Amino acid sequence: MSAQTWHDVDQYIADRLIADDPVLASVLEANANAGLPAIDVSAAQGKLLHLMVRISGARRILEIGTLGGYSAIWMARALPDHGQLVTMEFEERHAAVAKTNIKNAGLSAKVDIRVGKGADLLPKLASEGGAPFDLIFIDADKPSNPIYLDWALKLSRSGTVIICDNVIREGGVIDATSDDVNVNGARAAFDFFANHSNVTATAIQTVGAKNYDGFAIAIVD
Repeated sequence: MSAQTWHDVDQYIADRLIADDPVLASVLEANANAGLPAIDVSAAQGKLLHLMVRISGARRILEIGTLGGYSAIWMARALPDHGQLVTMEFEERHAAVAKTNIKNAGLSAKVDIRVGKGADLLPKLASEGGAPFDLIFIDADKPSNPIYLDWALKLSRSGTVIICDNVIREGGVIDATSDDVNVNGARAAFDFFANHSNVTATAIQTVGAKNYDGFAIAIVD
């Protein structure tokens, strides 16, 4: 099975199940024009996140890793009228592009973009004393996965859904001798879930437009 087949099947999924969306298309175009890395989730993955928000009934979402706002828009569209998504982005330039994209999508009232290092922003967020988050999506620098997951638990409640992206790394995750920091970050995510008895987790391998990777999905008990 070739990567071209994966890509073609992803395109078939999008053609059959995901309506043409000028807003989302313009987001990807704006990201490319701004020179952002093309590491957004695929359209099929974006709709999966959208469905996860709806299935979980989430009203408050935390996203760690905004990039240009593509995944944030998918998720924010699934929120109820008074729902909120807080998204964190380290790169100021990326956050500026995301802010424009989210405004153009008509979602500025629902999306709170925070700029800075996640390890610094998360304690500040916790100190605000807001309600726990119902769904947390982690898609940022992989070596910091343990930090992000630790804070995800602190900011969650029983029933919170935690999704961690890019945990398969084209199979690299099974290499205990790897010196790739991203592989080791993925392995750290598995270790985290395995070592915490208050979460129930699994992982899904994915192939498609983003090649071979996967999500870890957990629920807080």
